[in-house]
Amino acid sequence: MSWILNPDGHQDPTATRQEADDSPKVPDPVDKNRLVSTKQANRPFLAYKAYRDNMAKEHEAWLERKKEREEKIKRGEKVGPEEEDPTAEPEIGCLGLLKFLVIALVAIVIAGKFFTGSYLWEMEPPNWRQFIPTNQRLFSESMLAQFDGTDADKPIYLAIDGDVYDVSAGRNTYGPGGSYHHMAGKDAARAYGTGCFQTHQTHDLRGLTERELQGVEHWKKFYAESNKYNKVGRVSHPPIDPSSPIPEHCTPKRAEQELKEEKEKRAKAAKKAGSDHKEL
Repeated sequence: MSWILNPDGHQDPTATRQEADDSPKVPDPVDKNRLVSTKQANRPFLAYKAYRDNMAKEHEAWLERKKEREEKIKRGEKVGPEEEDPTAEPEIGCLGLLKFLVIALVAIVIAGKFFTGSYLWEMEPPNWRQFIPTNQRLFSESMLAQFDGTDADKPIYLAIDGDVYDVSAGRNTYGPGGSYHHMAGKDAARAYGTGCFQTHQTHDLRGLTERELQGVEHWKKFYAESNKYNKVGRVSHPPIDPSSPIPEHCTPKRAEQELKEEKEKRAKAAKKAGSDHKEL
């Protein structure tokens, strides 16, 4: 780019000349017939060459010692333990890799406790049981009823919207005398949405409000994602007669009020959608 600064090509008398290299010269590691400067730019390469030469000398000395040791063995003389090659590069191996992984895992766990107050970085541990192959069964209602906890030798099962879960880990809750024993051995999905645990011991979800259906979905998600209870199969229900009466709510006034509020909410949403359509 000198032509940009000096387009006429005249030499600037004030320009500084390159200083002469007064650094000592040594043989070129590649070409022994020439000398190279020991200036700062060349020192890393020269230092590496000196390192390699030193390693070669140590290796030759080791080979000589090894040869002497083998000759002593042939003569029946006592020798010490075999010396390892001091120039050999150490291999990490499986043990070294395992050690590194353990140290890294411990560091991550401690960092999680320091930054978030949780060893698992505020994450829920996965339910490992869901990855274990299982023989899920298809239950009839009468078969499911046999697992209501009254027989201490059998597990406790309950169902919600067709999915059957093993709740034996909560025997104090779902077993005889427990607060949720009335849910064991049956599919009482409707009760999970309405809260009518005594009268809605059925899987019939007809006529539920949007809020009640959300309640059922909440409990379905609870059991599906639980680390304590695992799914063991499905229950087969006989079809529901559409003309059969819908189970009466245990608190009719509250159900009527919720249904009224839901209809008003839908009417407002429809009215708003209609006004927005007119504006367009």
